[in-house]
Amino acid sequence: MEQFSEALQWFAQAKDTYINVYIGILRYLIPALSVLLLWRCFKPLLWFKREPEIWAWLYLNDGTKYAITHWENVIGRHKSSDVCIDFPTVSRNHAVLTRYDDGSWTITDANSKSGILVNGKPVSICALEAEDVITVGGIDMTLMPITARQEQLMSQLRTKAGNGFDTVANMLLLTLMQCLLCLAFMLGGKIEHFPYILMGFGGIAICQWLLLIFYALIRRSAFELETVAFFLSTLGMAVITTIAPTETVKQLIALGIGLLTFMLVGWSLRDLERAKKFRYLATAMGIGFLVITLLFGQEYHGAKNWLLIGGFTIQPSELSKLCFVYAGASTMDRLMNKRNLILFIGYSVVICGFLALMNDFGTALIFFVAFLVIAYLRSGSVGTIGLACTSLGFAGVIAIKIAPHALRRFAIWRHIWEDPYDLGFQQTRAIMCIASGGLFGLGAGRGRLKNVFAADSDLAFASLSEEWGLVMGVLAVFCIVAIAVFAIRTAVLARSSFYIIGACTAAGIMLTQAILNCLGTVDVLPLTGVTFPFLSNGGSSMICAWGLLAFIKAADTRQNASFAVRLTGNRKEERPDE
Repeated sequence: MEQFSEALQWFAQAKDTYINVYIGILRYLIPALSVLLLWRCFKPLLWFKREPEIWAWLYLNDGTKYAITHWENVIGRHKSSDVCIDFPTVSRNHAVLTRYDDGSWTITDANSKSGILVNGKPVSICALEAEDVITVGGIDMTLMPITARQEQLMSQLRTKAGNGFDTVANMLLLTLMQCLLCLAFMLGGKIEHFPYILMGFGGIAICQWLLLIFYALIRRSAFELETVAFFLSTLGMAVITTIAPTETVKQLIALGIGLLTFMLVGWSLRDLERAKKFRYLATAMGIGFLVITLLFGQEYHGAKNWLLIGGFTIQPSELSKLCFVYAGASTMDRLMNKRNLILFIGYSVVICGFLALMNDFGTALIFFVAFLVIAYLRSGSVGTIGLACTSLGFAGVIAIKIAPHALRRFAIWRHIWEDPYDLGFQQTRAIMCIASGGLFGLGAGRGRLKNVFAADSDLAFASLSEEWGLVMGVLAVFCIVAIAVFAIRTAVLARSSFYIIGACTAAGIMLTQAILNCLGTVDVLPLTGVTFPFLSNGGSSMICAWGLLAFIKAADTRQNASFAVRLTGNRKEERPDE
């Protein structure tokens, strides 16, 4: 009996030793796999060949011709015009030449001085046919759209976004990471948490493979953006498993709803006319979400920004971000109308006003950054941006005067070590835990920050850095930066200003949230309670992040890259070859 007891004791010690060795190996293996995976994803995202699409040619009487490379093109004297005609009678922004999903074209007067003529008749907006004579400021020009056959050839000759082998290899790498993390948490965790751990990591793996299979069925080859998002979601699941393992299923459900939102937004953007209709609905819903929160919301930690529905809490302001992007995005013919910009400014003021009444100043700041991006893209006016920033300064002073919750946030900023047991408790502990984690972390489940409030949401960056090292924390930030850089690079080639504004604004929101979350954690900026996209625990945040990703995906015009871009061969109606 004594020998049996000694054997059990030896087995327990050996088990703990093997677990420690395994977790110790993972501290270095997980960052190595992450670097390899992200390099394979970042390379096609950041260094893809930018190839403009040519949809028509515009011929002038003197033999000059212009390649029409977008679906919306400004004709004018200004140097930034898509078709720049340096002639005194041509207005700076004279007209907008627009192509539609069905291949038809229109020209719209942009409040020019001399107006426009089509085949000698004055018009404000007019449908165009091939070889119609357009007169702009006394200059005659002829539009020659490309044929259906030319359009098909152009699509086939463009560089492919990726290939199936690379995508499957990336998915296998990510799945291997998920299996290793799952095993590490099960070996070091409690038996009653095993089902939650399995469902958390296994559920993400199933979702990513199902989405990849769907892409294969619809003949889409680019999966880098989605891989980066699933990678961040996996890291977020690791943070949640340490701090609140029973909430992994809730986060997995949110991820599933987020994927549905991703598909729905992508489907709405697939047809520009349908996207315009969604825009009006989203504009109303953006305000509706906030009004409902003001009337029925619950107040937590000074901010009334939560709704309690059937035992679940949701943050409607996260969904309002998607609506705000829809409201801000617009086609070029509407951008030429200053009245539309004024209406959008008024809409933004109402949104930020509601958020101020809710004491949710962190979210209000994100909306303001999104407004700056949209206002600049819509107007191109630096003066408008300067005026908006000045207004923000005055609004910030008023908010600090009337909102003690915001004042406390600013009062402790850069002074957290003067009150480390009260107002500076979260940030001082976060900084110490990041330092204790070093470059490669303490290992799965071994962090101490889990005992601090909001360690899996507001302090998600610190929790990740503590257990998996500063290397993994920096890689998470690089993921958001890479998504933002890709959005900017691909927006230059986007077909419509609707896609350009949507992609850049979505990327701006993601980047702003990541900056506020990371720098707020280490006291470089005030701690605003903003979540890290895909990483932080929070269903509303996860749904919003996937919805924002759809706007970036829709702007991707690489060959067979985005499900939001129709395949050329799938068009039901084609013009006869010329």
